[in-house]
Amino acid sequence: MSTLKTEAVSVRVEPHIKSALQISAEREMRSLANMIEVMVVEYCRAHDYPLDGVPTDTLPAAKRRKTP
Repeated sequence: MSTLKTEAVSVRVEPHIKSALQISAEREMRSLANMIEVMVVEYCRAHDYPLDGVPTDTLPAAKRRKTP
């Protein structure tokens, strides 16, 4: 079991954004928090942002997009 501490993030979004996030999480059988983590990792990989502290085997299917 991991002994790493997690940090809380609180954001305010419009109701339709929250609804879309909840629906996405339910379809993926994820919690809201995990769905947000997945989205952030996928976005960062797609845009070549550094992911310091995120193991490379985390979401291996999240590929970088090809630049033209």
